[in-house]
Amino acid sequence: MQFAKTKTGDAHFIDILPQLANRHGLIAGATGTGKTVTLQTLAELFSREGVPVFMADVKGDLSGMGAAGVASDRIKARLDLLGLNDFDFAPCPVMFWDVYGKKGHPVRSTLSEIGPQLLGRLMNLNDTQSSVLMILFRIADEAGLLLLDLKDMNALIGLVQENLDKFKPQYGHLSPASLGIIQRGLITLENEGAKDFFGEPAFNVMDLLQTDNAGRGIVSILAADKLLLSPVVYSTFLLWMLSELYETLPEVGDQPKPKLVFFFDEAHLLFRDTPKPLVEKIEQVVRLVRSKGVGIYFVTQNPSDIPPAILGQLAHRVQHALRAFTPIDKKAVDTAADTMRPNPAFKTSQVITELGVGEALVSVLDAKGTPTMVEQCYICPPHSRIGPLTDDERASVIAQSPVAGFYEQAIDRESAFEVLQAQQQKSAPPPAPAPTTTTTSGGWGSKHETPKTSSPPAPTTTGGGSVLNEIIFGSTGPRGGRKPGLIEKAATSATRSMATSVGREIMRGLLGSLMGGSGRKR
Repeated sequence: MQFAKTKTGDAHFIDILPQLANRHGLIAGATGTGKTVTLQTLAELFSREGVPVFMADVKGDLSGMGAAGVASDRIKARLDLLGLNDFDFAPCPVMFWDVYGKKGHPVRSTLSEIGPQLLGRLMNLNDTQSSVLMILFRIADEAGLLLLDLKDMNALIGLVQENLDKFKPQYGHLSPASLGIIQRGLITLENEGAKDFFGEPAFNVMDLLQTDNAGRGIVSILAADKLLLSPVVYSTFLLWMLSELYETLPEVGDQPKPKLVFFFDEAHLLFRDTPKPLVEKIEQVVRLVRSKGVGIYFVTQNPSDIPPAILGQLAHRVQHALRAFTPIDKKAVDTAADTMRPNPAFKTSQVITELGVGEALVSVLDAKGTPTMVEQCYICPPHSRIGPLTDDERASVIAQSPVAGFYEQAIDRESAFEVLQAQQQKSAPPPAPAPTTTTTSGGWGSKHETPKTSSPPAPTTTGGGSVLNEIIFGSTGPRGGRKPGLIEKAATSATRSMATSVGREIMRGLLGSLMGGSGRKR
């Protein structure tokens, strides 16, 4: 898989071998050094090899991959320099996605699929608040309540707030303050547009693994220019996609080429202010997802943005220029140089600071899986357009997409909100009959009598509880017989619940326990 030519003039190209492309990689360099074009070029090459690609368009200009490139003066100069006289410009098969549903197919997930750990990260909860959130998810699991969207979680919080004493024996003290903070966090998410994200139909990651009629991998492009304004939301969303890929895809081992290549742009946002336990889980996902045939390529400004344990797993390196204006910058340059196999022909740390736009130091794995010596390279221009599509061009691509019309139709099926609301309505006392007025004729006028209205009948409950309480918590009959509720039933059958749908929701699979995700509910 050729993508760059060495600067030394010996007319050979650097190859990423398809069978080793799932060993992950790194594209690094300062702003304006050409990382986006490198990303576009690599994505095209993977697509031509029949490998589907996912990438986030954080600047808004990667949509141009859906149109043929144009031979500008700069591109002509680069093609002449590399001797690429038969270079053909052509579009790449693309599919557009957008969390907000404006620039692509809507991307939705459910609260159950996101899970408590990632949802807590979205709301910036501390450890105590995150623990309360995990308990809320468990209450929903054990009561068989689906958490699909924000109103479901709000309804569940309302139930818990009204019955704190009844939940305490089973789950311990649930702080009203923490519940209030979680409730306010949900409001903040809703104000930031998360209301559009949480719901159904939930995004199916298998839709990323598609090829066109010519066998080229489809490049899925997520419109992230607006999403990036909320960095935690952006990074958490991509992390959720990675966890979904791991949960969904089967083990495949070594393959002739990856099943998918996932580019994680602005990767430093993933690790900024991230708790150590979550970083450890991310490391585990990165290490294990390779066996599912997925290659992850982090794109960031400096290799030091990536934790060492993860950086050590990134076999393919494309290092653009770094600037050393301060002692801290100089240390970062030395660190970047030390992560690549040295070349006796030049000093890596010095060349990094001298690279021009569209130049990079490249080191990949050879056929034996050994890192090659770092080479100073030019990056080939992409075959597709550098720059965004017009609105009309984008709309045309979306209309011809294989999933056109499916995700655009939102679904609101029965979940926790509807169940709890229905039970509250059942337990509410019936309205009092309207006062009636009788008229007795007599003499010159009429005599009006307003009879007393009878008290409404008490709700048909036992032990002073509501119907909702009976369903959730159980009840005791007049002779002392015990009717267990949903929570009690779940607690007494915990050991055998793993064979049930509720049990599967509690366990959430390997990645569910790692990232807080869950099985898909359809």
